Amino acid sequence: MRSRNCGFGTATTSAPSTMNPTASDIKTQASVSRLRCINCGNVADRTDQDFRCPNCGDLFEVVYPGWLTDQGLTVGQPSESLKQLWRDRKTSFDASDTSGVWRFRELLPALKPGYEPITLREGNTPLYHLPRCAQSAGVQLLQAKHQGMNPTASFKDTGMTVAASFARQEGFQWVACASTGNTSASMAAYAARGAMRSLVLIPEGKISWGKLSQSLDYGAVTCQLRADFDGCVRVLNELVRRKPIYLLNSVNPYRIEGQKTAAIELLEQLNWQPPDHIVLPGGNLGNSSALGKALVEMRDLGLIARLSKLSVIQAEGANPFYTSMHEHGGKKLVPTQADTLATAIRIGNPASWKKALRVVQATGGAVEHVSEIEMAMAKAEIGADGVGCEPASAVTLAGLKKLVKQGFVKPNESVVLILTGHVLKDPEFTLKFHRGDLFAGTALETDAGALASQQRAPIVLDATVDAVAKTLEQFENEGRQ
Repeated sequence: MRSRNCGFGTATTSAPSTMNPTASDIKTQASVSRLRCINCGNVADRTDQDFRCPNCGDLFEVVYPGWLTDQGLTVGQPSESLKQLWRDRKTSFDASDTSGVWRFRELLPALKPGYEPITLREGNTPLYHLPRCAQSAGVQLLQAKHQGMNPTASFKDTGMTVAASFARQEGFQWVACASTGNTSASMAAYAARGAMRSLVLIPEGKISWGKLSQSLDYGAVTCQLRADFDGCVRVLNELVRRKPIYLLNSVNPYRIEGQKTAAIELLEQLNWQPPDHIVLPGGNLGNSSALGKALVEMRDLGLIARLSKLSVIQAEGANPFYTSMHEHGGKKLVPTQADTLATAIRIGNPASWKKALRVVQATGGAVEHVSEIEMAMAKAEIGADGVGCEPASAVTLAGLKKLVKQGFVKPNESVVLILTGHVLKDPEFTLKFHRGDLFAGTALETDAGALASQQRAPIVLDATVDAVAKTLEQFENEGRQ
C-alpha cells in the first residue's frame, strides 16, 4: 500500500476497490502510452497537476508509440480481430467489459497492474434515427448518438471513468473541476464511486439547478464563485498548483482518451461504415478534439477506410471558436464574454481550441454558430422525434440546417448528430419554451413568435370528459400533433 499526503488528509492507494469486479481474463496487449505537447512536441510520462507543458505552457495529448511496429501501425492484432474481440466482450459480465469505454481498452492508456477502472457502466449509448428532423434539415438520413444516456446523463462520463481511474491510481484523495454543470455531476459521481473527495467550482447563478443537484447528491464540496466559467477555471488552475488536487477538467488528456470511445462505439454501431458527417456542439472543445482524435486513429489503424467530416457548432453568444475560424483563419482565439441559455457551452475561452482546430482541419469539417431562437426551435424539433436533449445539444440540428443551406452537407449524405446531454439536465428551459416565456423580457421576445408552432403548453380544463374531448377535436381540426 502507498500513501500520499494530499494536504487535506492522507490518501491511500491499494489493490483496487471491491466496488468493481475483477478484470476480464481475455489476454490482450496493453496500450503503452506517453504524453506529448501539442505545440512543442515535448514528450513526458508525467505532467504537473495543471497538465500544461513546462516548456511552452500548452496542452498535452496521449500518444501510443507502441502502435508503430515493423508491421506498420498496429495495436498488436489485426483490425478485424479487434472488432471481433470488442463484440465478444458484450457477452461478458466483467466490469471492464460492460463499460462502453473500457471495452475498447486496446485503444486506451493502460492502468498499472493491480488497478481496476472506476466504472458505472458508462457508454453503451443508443443511436437513434430522426426522421422528422431529417425532413426539417433537408437530408435523407439523420441519426443521433445520444451521449445523454450515460449514467449521470451526459457525455462527460466516458472521459471521467478514465481520468478518475488515473487519479485514484496516483493516490490522490481530492479531485476538482470548474464546471457549467455536466462535468461537476460526472466528476462527483466517479469520485464517490472511487472513494475520493471532490471539489466543484461553478459560476454563481449560471448553472442549471438540475445539474447542480447532481453534484450535491454525489457529495461534492460545491463552491459557487462570483465569476463566469472562465473565472472559475483561473481559480482552479491556481489551486491545483498550490494543493495536491487532481484536475479533472478536459485539459486532462486522460479525459479526452475516454471521450474518444464514443466515436469508436458509434462506428461499431454503423458496422464500421463512417457517416459522411458528424456534427457536435462546441463549448470547451474537449469533446470535439476527442471524437476527431478517435476518427484519425481508427483510420490509421485500419478500423475504418475513411474519415467522416467533423463539424462543430457554437451558440452565437459563446462563439470564440467560430470567430477564430472565420475571422482569423484559426491562427488565434480571442476570448469573449459568453452569453447563451445553453449553459453547457457558455464558455468564452475554450481550453482545447487548438486540438479542435486540428481535427476539424484533418477531417475537412466546418465550424458554424446559431442563434438562441434557432437553437430553441431545433431542441423542440428533436423532442418531436421522441428524443429529448439539453439545449446545448440542439445546436447540432440548428447548425446542420445552415450547413445544408450552404451546400456543405448534401441532401443525400449521411449525418450523425452528437447529443451531449439529457433533456432533464435543464428542465426549466423546456418548460419556459413550451409556456412561451423563454425569451420574455429580452431583446428576442418579438422574434420568439416564430417558435409558436412547436410550443405545447399544458392546458388547464374542467375535470369532465366533454372538456377533454373538445380539446382533442380542436387539435384534430387544426391538424396538430
